[in-house]
Amino acid sequence: MVMTRIAPGATLGIVGGGQLGRMIALAAAQHGLKAHVFAPDADSPAFDVAAATTVAAYDDAEALARFASSVDVVTYEFENIPRETADRLAALAPLHPSASALATTQDRLSEKAFVNGLGIPTAPFRSVDTPEDLTLALAEIGLPAVIKTRRFGYDGKGQRMLRVGDAIDPAAILSEFGGAPCILEGFVAFEREVSVVAARGADGAFAAFDPCANTHRDHILALTRVPAPGIAPATAASAIDIARRIAEALDYVGVLAVEMFLVADGDGPERVVVNEIAPRVHNSGHWTIEGALTSQFAQHVRAVCGWPLGDPARVGGVAVEMHNLIGDEAAAWDAILAEPGAHLHLYGKGEARPGRKMGHVTRLLLPP
Repeated sequence: MVMTRIAPGATLGIVGGGQLGRMIALAAAQHGLKAHVFAPDADSPAFDVAAATTVAAYDDAEALARFASSVDVVTYEFENIPRETADRLAALAPLHPSASALATTQDRLSEKAFVNGLGIPTAPFRSVDTPEDLTLALAEIGLPAVIKTRRFGYDGKGQRMLRVGDAIDPAAILSEFGGAPCILEGFVAFEREVSVVAARGADGAFAAFDPCANTHRDHILALTRVPAPGIAPATAASAIDIARRIAEALDYVGVLAVEMFLVADGDGPERVVVNEIAPRVHNSGHWTIEGALTSQFAQHVRAVCGWPLGDPARVGGVAVEMHNLIGDEAAAWDAILAEPGAHLHLYGKGEARPGRKMGHVTRLLLPP
């Protein structure tokens, strides 16, 4: 891929105004760049730290054109922007990651087919559009299984677990998703969930952070630990290689995360199975702000601007824990600030609703 290097003093356009956009904008400022954030919500957290903002819908063609003309390169902080929005922006300004990478990864069916096409294992899956499709998919995959919308799901939204013994009414189940196209995935019996956050530059350079282990509560990431405990070195190397193969096949530029299941079922050596790809900076990479020589946000800025990638190694080889502050957990900010070695990040969100990510705290676990 031929790419123009963006110099300090230029403007980075960020589509999406959540906490990920906020942290990208902060990293851009540290590197002498301005950030222009485009988002439909006037109270977007990223607006507080941006040099310029645009409040407009993602399908507002005139606003997108004005935005693109004001920036030197465009990226996005979440994958649920419309493909048409990405195509419009790509026609007007450099866009990284590409619209094609976005399209592949924002649809669970195309994503899993893409991953399987690389010879990388996933859970078994079937496309489900009708009650008849679901009946056939259940007969082929069996229970337990998970039915998910193909698009727009995150933090447990847009999915339902189907267990052995459940009364299965395919029509009623699909009606819960409002007629949206779905995918049925076989359940993977896993030891733990792990992820690899990595970056690829336009020159093909690749750099991965250490694999981390993730613990979820109510389908929302609660705790990330690095290095991932209990994962064999060969398995960690395999997980990083999978992330590299995916990034190369997508001709990806920027940071991405590959979420995986660690499986050790006694039928062979421990292995990883890909669950999802996130074509963006990722919650499980927040530990890198204090815990790595280059944060995932600085790495993303480097990649999309055509700069050399930074060193992803952990600082001093220390272990790191990152806790999400969900809902009213952020009210303990004063106690966290009083805790030696705790690094508090609050996202500037006004209302602490249940299930809403309000911030995170990182702790570097120094050896005794």
